[in-house]
Amino acid sequence: MPGGILVDLRPVLDRWPVEVSSSSENREAGRVTDLPEPLADDEAANQAMAEASQLGWFLREDERLFSFFYYWDTPNEMQEYIEESWEDVIGVENELWTQLRSIWATANADARVRMRMKMSIARWHKQNSD
Repeated sequence: MPGGILVDLRPVLDRWPVEVSSSSENREAGRVTDLPEPLADDEAANQAMAEASQLGWFLREDERLFSFFYYWDTPNEMQEYIEESWEDVIGVENELWTQLRSIWATANADARVRMRMKMSIARWHKQNSD
């Protein structure tokens, strides 16, 4: 349909920080490791949109990066979630788990664990096929 809009919303791998967040402070424990296959997927998506633009199918109107936070009550909850849902996307070294648990154990009672993902959102306008 000419004049349509395509919204490209996706996470961007960028060694996301893992933090302990409380009402009094945020402390970074370390960063996750980006795995090769998802990095290749990011590059393929970027190339596909660049090609669609070069062919005149879509015109990028706007693009922004923003942070998106995942929160867990404990480091163990985060570890379970990562192992079940993201084991093929990111890696977490043992040293990071140790540092995270240490920071969380000495933080305020309201402390939670979080991962700060980088997200990309772009609005593309479909061009006429004439």
